Amino acid sequence: MRLKAPPLPLLALSYLAFISLGLPDTVIGVAWPSIRDRFGLSQAGLGAVLTVGVVGYAVSSVLAGRIVVRLGVGRLLAVSSGFVAVGLCGYASASRWAQFVPMATVIGLGSGAIDASLNGWAARHIPVRHVNWLHACWSVGATAGPAMMTAVLAHGVSYQVGYLLLACALGAMALAFAVTRRAWEDDGAAAGAGAVHASAEEALRTGRVWLQIILFFVYTGLEAGTGQWCFTVLREARGLDIEAAGAWTAAYWGSILGGRVVLGFVVDRLGPDRLLRGATLTALAGAVLFASSGGALGRLGLVLLGASLAPMFPTLMSRTPDRVGHHLAPHAVGFQVGAATLGSAAVPSLFGLLAAATDLRAIGAAVAAVAMVLLALHEALLAATRPVDAASPR
Repeated sequence: MRLKAPPLPLLALSYLAFISLGLPDTVIGVAWPSIRDRFGLSQAGLGAVLTVGVVGYAVSSVLAGRIVVRLGVGRLLAVSSGFVAVGLCGYASASRWAQFVPMATVIGLGSGAIDASLNGWAARHIPVRHVNWLHACWSVGATAGPAMMTAVLAHGVSYQVGYLLLACALGAMALAFAVTRRAWEDDGAAAGAGAVHASAEEALRTGRVWLQIILFFVYTGLEAGTGQWCFTVLREARGLDIEAAGAWTAAYWGSILGGRVVLGFVVDRLGPDRLLRGATLTALAGAVLFASSGGALGRLGLVLLGASLAPMFPTLMSRTPDRVGHHLAPHAVGFQVGAATLGSAAVPSLFGLLAAATDLRAIGAAVAAVAMVLLALHEALLAATRPVDAASPR
């Protein structure tokens, strides 16, 4: 189904929302040394923050479909953004570690609900090219947040000030969502009659929903696992110096951002399913190059892998209503975001266990193996949905 872009103010707000969603996600890495020193912690303390944040994120994203039915998208976005703002204020004001850690749960709960509800709304209301650009905006926020915190710390100011600035940004988004809350609601034409009446249990009884859940787990696991381990592989297993390994790691993440911007211009011409099929094939090619070559070809394969992965999350998300049905889409999107969150934590951990049991060179082969699984899952999803949406553009 072809969608028209929503009114410009709402579209602009959705772009700002994705930027704001990305702002706090990657700041903790920059702020951590200051936080660690303030509370007298070991490096292991970061794991506690990340773990409780991931749990909150996964729980709220899975439940987002139920909450949307009761509150509506606009109210949920307003409340969830408020949660994130409160959690960031908690980071800034916590005087004890026992006060700091629970704030990660608050932020995770808010961020997961924003992610799931925004993606669900975008899938039902926004053309797929805009969904790709929305996710590029998340990358902008994920880049701007650490840059802002770095600037704060470089000027000799406490990390608390950086978190207060982020809280102000999320508070402003909460207010904007509250003011525009009625504009976000489904109008029946876009969502389909009865779109909000299906239960989560009904969604979980649908095979295509489970295929998408597994696909999102594998996709985000591949993206995060490659991104988190490529520097170590390039530096310690392949002998690159720190600057070169860092540059190629940045090139990997940059290719995801650039790919979403560029491929957003061509997805309507190619068709989303054709683009996804090509992306999974070239992702496998890039992964095989990265695994098989320790030289320049392997590093180019890393960038090819990133560029190939770029359109997958937003385009798969955009196709969800057509593949599982509009009545199941709110729940399916929440499950997909939850699976993506778990995949981004589980697969990099498995890569680490593999490297510990063998050596770092095994990670390249693992990346290629996961890319092959991703290709197989997407082909299975195409086969399962083709009879349902054969009229959709390919």
